[in-house]
Amino acid sequence: MLYPLPAVLVSCGENPDEWTMLTISWTGIVCSDPAMCYISVRASRASYPILLKSMEYTINLTTVDMVEATDWSGMVSSRYYNKWKETGLVPMEGEKVKSPTILQSPLSLECKIKSIIHLGTHDMLLSEIVNVRVDSKYVDQATGKLTIEKANLLAYTNGLYQGLGPVIGSRGFSIKNSEPPKPTEEKGLAS
Repeated sequence: MLYPLPAVLVSCGENPDEWTMLTISWTGIVCSDPAMCYISVRASRASYPILLKSMEYTINLTTVDMVEATDWSGMVSSRYYNKWKETGLVPMEGEKVKSPTILQSPLSLECKIKSIIHLGTHDMLLSEIVNVRVDSKYVDQATGKLTIEKANLLAYTNGLYQGLGPVIGSRGFSIKNSEPPKPTEEKGLAS
């Protein structure tokens, strides 16, 4: 498997009476323009019909402080529990979707589902990111970027949760004081 994976909480529902959340680790960005991402979900999850009905959701990054709520939300079903009440996480109305974001999350992506790909045990929900909410306390004022080390993000590795370590370099640091590599047909990992 490819590790580490993000440990995110996906919130969904069109109104406060059906708002719920589920823990997902199979997620990621797939395109920068337009901004798109995916989540992979089992159709047996209680949240799955809610996702299909609304065709939208919110990906909420989690922190080390949210580890117990993140794990708990992935282990119990919203068929039997109100995950908001049980975890103490606070839903906030989305700005461009009806699904809530999570107050405690340092960064939330509001998403609209564009297509569903049936893969086997999971369905991939390919989605456009229509809004990003960032908690200002985690933003570097000089650069305007999310400070990963301040946010203390949570990762998932082979059944274990762990925090992300300190920053050890930045994009392009390996060539800053040397001759740049010769151009090739490839443009790099994030092209």
